[in-house]
Amino acid sequence: MNELDRLLAIMTRLRDPVDGCEWDQQQTFATIAPYTIEEAYEVADAIERGDHDDLRGELGDLLLQVVFHARIAEEAGLFAFGDVAGAIANKMEARHPHIFGTADADGFSWEALKAAEREAAGATSTMDGVARALPALLRADKLQRRAARDGFDWPDTTGQRDKVIEEMQELAEADPDSLEEEAGDLLFAAVNLVRAHGVDAEVALRRANDKFERRYRAMETLAGGDFAERTLEDQEALWQMVKATERAS
Repeated sequence: MNELDRLLAIMTRLRDPVDGCEWDQQQTFATIAPYTIEEAYEVADAIERGDHDDLRGELGDLLLQVVFHARIAEEAGLFAFGDVAGAIANKMEARHPHIFGTADADGFSWEALKAAEREAAGATSTMDGVARALPALLRADKLQRRAARDGFDWPDTTGQRDKVIEEMQELAEADPDSLEEEAGDLLFAAVNLVRAHGVDAEVALRRANDKFERRYRAMETLAGGDFAERTLEDQEALWQMVKATERAS
């Protein structure tokens, strides 16, 4: 038995209605979905940290999610793991006609092929197929890129920059009922500006989060355990010290 078959057999046993695990028996597509998303992020985190041993484990955790969903589907008579593997294999061959078919590599267009797939699936809008469950920053970027392909975009970054300034002013003037909407408009505009500069907003913000956490921990260390009790002026001084130390190194 190869390792994949072993994993499939383990999941079948865990889901067995008589001899299985009570927790695994109770799970559904919906209850497992948050774990699937979490495991995908943990894979990305292991890659970001360059921890290949951890990456092996995290990829296994993500694979388990696929096996889990496939087992639930098989029990419901919908599809099985083999159907999942077959579907993605078919898709990859179809999306690489210049490799597996007779298409000319010079004339191959990934975006044109995906657009044809969406049309074949019954898409009626450029926006069809952008999953609502994506992280908000990533989804904003994808929606904006779709619009840009239709020509709905500023010719340079000046338009995006001015829009951010406009949205900042509108947020500052917002009443309580429109505060959330204006905040969302500002974030959407910020993603658009970042996209115009060729930067992935999701990656950029994740790295900014890491930088802030690193610097905050360094401030706490410098404060010697009483950071929260210090004045804002003292805290700001520590922040500047940490930044200066990072620049020097």
